[in-house]
Amino acid sequence: ACLKLLTGPGAGARPGVMIPIPQYPLYSASLAEYDMDQVGYYLDEARGWALDVAELERSYQAAKDKSDIKAIVIINPGNPTGQVLSRDNIEAVIKFAADKKLFIFADEVYQHNVYAEGSAFHSFKKVMTEMGAPYTNLELASFMTCSKGYMGECGIRGGYAEVINMDPGVFAMLQKSISAKLCPTVIGQACMDVVVNPPVSGEPSFGSFDAEVKSTLASYAERAKLVADTLNSIPGITCNTVQGAMYAFPQIKFPEKAIAAAKEAGQPADVFYAFQLLEATGICIIPGSGFGQQPGTYHFRTTILPQKEMIKEMLGRLEQFHTKFMAEYA
Repeated sequence: ACLKLLTGPGAGARPGVMIPIPQYPLYSASLAEYDMDQVGYYLDEARGWALDVAELERSYQAAKDKSDIKAIVIINPGNPTGQVLSRDNIEAVIKFAADKKLFIFADEVYQHNVYAEGSAFHSFKKVMTEMGAPYTNLELASFMTCSKGYMGECGIRGGYAEVINMDPGVFAMLQKSISAKLCPTVIGQACMDVVVNPPVSGEPSFGSFDAEVKSTLASYAERAKLVADTLNSIPGITCNTVQGAMYAFPQIKFPEKAIAAAKEAGQPADVFYAFQLLEATGICIIPGSGFGQQPGTYHFRTTILPQKEMIKEMLGRLEQFHTKFMAEYA
């Protein structure tokens, strides 16, 4: 609904939105639905999927003459890449958005999922507020859900957007637009209420709630390290540290014969690999081409959510398949 507000009947350049590459495909699909331009900026894989302001500037300058760039999307922690932005990085993005007069979409649904030592979640709203004027006046929509985090109740759909500094008349139109859409089920709304109003110290359920949250997040952290370490032990696969969120996004170095075989099959090499893996093992991964990636590179997304023993068994089967695949196309 917020994206749709940026569209209009004007006869000039189409509105554009800056989105990270790789990115959660919902954004590219939504831009296509609303006939808006996708202005992609690449995350730096060599630096742990870091967000580089110089790359934001490059992307903006490359698209500004053909697109009316109105907004920027930030996914923090990242999906599918699992990186967590530092406070300095967030401040730099806010300054960039202020300079370019961009609306900020802060996708912060994985804010509870931070694992790597030295990493911490910082909300865009909090950082903007602490930076003071003129940054406190930036238009921002931040997103949260009960389908991720320590809850991980992916079957329960519920969430919210907090919108700040929007013109009152425009905000009224946003509310009208939202009211015309479907809402989450009662269970989803109730779950979201519990997420934003958790037990606090002194209440009867706080002890058990706090212990379960800490146990769940500690288990996620252990599994995040297990997945990245195991993938890095497989020849031909490299994986950055999973700093946060629920996914690993490793890169695969394919032999030329595999790339040629994929081309003959009419598929990108990562799609070709993913289908063969699924047929041979029953393991489902998401090809990197579905999220966007640097030309000439190939990735896949896999999750850290299965229990530890299941992850070990799955990664063992993946390694066996990968070894055979690489030998076949060597």
